[in-house]
Amino acid sequence: MRTPRISGLRAERTPDGQFERFASTTLARYLAPAEVEEVRRAWLYASEAHRHQRRLSGEPYVTHPLAVAKILADMSLDAATLEAALLHDVIEDTPAERAELVELFGQEVAALVDGVTKLTQIRFDSRREAQAENFRKMVLAMVADVRVIVIKLADRLHNMRTLGAMPPAKRRRIARETLEIYAPIAQRLGMRKLRLELEDIGFRSLYPDRYRVLGRAVRRGRGQRVSAVPKMVKILAERSAHSGLQAEVTGRDKALYSIYRKMREKQLLLAEVMDIHGIRMVTDSVDDCYRLLGVVHAVYKPVPGLFKDYIAIPKNNGYQSLHTVIVGPTGQPVEVQIRTEVMERIAENGIAAHWMYKTGQGAAVDELRTREWLSHLEDIRADSATPVEFLEHVKVDLAPEEVYVFTPKGQIIRLPRGATPVDFAYAVHTDVGNACVSAKVDRRVVSLRTQLKNGQTVEIVTARSARPNPAWLNYVVSAKARSALRHYLRDLEAEDAIKLGRRMLTQSLSQHKLNLKRAGVKLTEVATQLKAQDANDLLRRIGNGEFPAPIVAQHFLNDQGSGPGGIAKPIEIRGTEGMAVTLARCCHPIPGDRIAGLLTRGKGLVVHRVDCKNLAAQKDSDRVVDVAFNLKRSRSYPVEMRLELMNERGVLASVASTVSTADANILHAQVYEREDQTAGLKLEVSVRDRVHVARIMRHLRKTPSVLRVTRS
Repeated sequence: MRTPRISGLRAERTPDGQFERFASTTLARYLAPAEVEEVRRAWLYASEAHRHQRRLSGEPYVTHPLAVAKILADMSLDAATLEAALLHDVIEDTPAERAELVELFGQEVAALVDGVTKLTQIRFDSRREAQAENFRKMVLAMVADVRVIVIKLADRLHNMRTLGAMPPAKRRRIARETLEIYAPIAQRLGMRKLRLELEDIGFRSLYPDRYRVLGRAVRRGRGQRVSAVPKMVKILAERSAHSGLQAEVTGRDKALYSIYRKMREKQLLLAEVMDIHGIRMVTDSVDDCYRLLGVVHAVYKPVPGLFKDYIAIPKNNGYQSLHTVIVGPTGQPVEVQIRTEVMERIAENGIAAHWMYKTGQGAAVDELRTREWLSHLEDIRADSATPVEFLEHVKVDLAPEEVYVFTPKGQIIRLPRGATPVDFAYAVHTDVGNACVSAKVDRRVVSLRTQLKNGQTVEIVTARSARPNPAWLNYVVSAKARSALRHYLRDLEAEDAIKLGRRMLTQSLSQHKLNLKRAGVKLTEVATQLKAQDANDLLRRIGNGEFPAPIVAQHFLNDQGSGPGGIAKPIEIRGTEGMAVTLARCCHPIPGDRIAGLLTRGKGLVVHRVDCKNLAAQKDSDRVVDVAFNLKRSRSYPVEMRLELMNERGVLASVASTVSTADANILHAQVYEREDQTAGLKLEVSVRDRVHVARIMRHLRKTPSVLRVTRS
């Protein structure tokens, strides 16, 4: 099929006059005639490009980009965005090329189309990797122009509306992706209306039984509470007017997926979810919002502790409103939301309101919040090693629950729910996080694991010599903290790998009577031959297991020739190599064991016992390295033992006491019950060396209830 051109196309070729109705009823409402014609040109091009294609539903494919454009037009998006929406699949699904779009529609439209286009020309090892790389590409594009993600969300919404044509497995996969990524992005951009529809279809498609059961329960539980809401709406409208305040008062229902998520995250029963039904009051000004709050509290008693002022402190997506929970006439709690008309528009359309209401202050605030978030995403991307890691960080960052805390100078810091002082430190600045040593919350010293609460003042104590602790990854929750920590640890791991690689290459060269210290220039030459960035990169890759040191050593012999054969000393395992050397958990090697190292890509040097079956499979490989423990350095090592016991009362206490008497510590224990009167016990014990293990086993064998002891 030839590359489609718009020249020679006629308007009457558009199927069923769909575009003409769309142009006359929607586009003409807010676009200039010249802009409508530009959008029409894009429609004609898309119709020609997709003319031989059909969707799974059997409809002409071009109905999809038209539907996407209609969704965006309902938000009053500009002409360039609508053109890109109509063209968003032509590069991916047809022979059309970006250069032609630039020629026909301009650089702006072509860049938007390219930002939404998937990377179909690149082969990926897995669907997860492809998804992550395409998401990374889209984020890069939306940092430059946020309209890229707005188009993508509209594209996803129409695909969700037509999800029924998909096979069940694909339908569930798309629904899960929507709930995990695209609905949270819509939430983060403040596009409430679009988010609610994405969540509803996604919930129904992924969990049809839960959707049906919860929907039935909500309908059945309405009863008096629902019947009370219209009466409360009428009373509040009358009292507002009596107080001289103009307010549109309406009742509202909480979406099913929002109810489901709240029940699951907070372990609540349906009856404990307070805002299933609520009331919304929309007025003219911020001042009237606070006056209406007084009216509401004068009529109905508020529930203490459940008032939230999102006007003074907006959510990170620009959402503003007053929230209060009151006790209704039937005794049931009802949430009331109070906001201005501008806030209501922003709440419904989020970042899209920037184009809808360019003169509104709320839209400007919303755009600023979005720009801050996009900048934050760029920081996370820079700290992420792979697209998959970046995608996982973004999923964490999209968590909707937030906590608001203060710096000592009164600046507000927004963090995900469950955030710790370490998350706070990294939110202030990466350097503050890296140098963090302790924290004070409301002037009291607290553990760095402490979960922060709304309204607290947090102060971070730093030290120049301080370094991040890898254990922080176990409890930080913000994407910025996690990505910054991993970035630092990768650098640290690289340093460890360089040191190990230097020792391994030194050992291999010593067999040929060569000295690495005198081979500086040659090391650089070998690095170039092996396509490493520099000498340090070569040493790092040796330490990481990518290049076997004996093979690298052969490159040093090309010009110098091999000297008299030497006997290389084994590499000493000191216990201070950091992440570049690990002890295999399959055989738990300890000092006194005969050991060998196995170079493992991405893990560096993994130390095994020589009789380990996992090492035996690699015995002739050039990745096996001669190593030995440095017995001058004292530290503890985990070792695994298996015991056969009499299944009787007090036997575990007896075993624990025996191990403790032998000056050892139990790290982990697992019991396996058997059908006879015996039981199996797997112990992981912290020991010094092989002699220490032998003494522990000797003591255990003397214990009356222990039938057999072996080391794994």
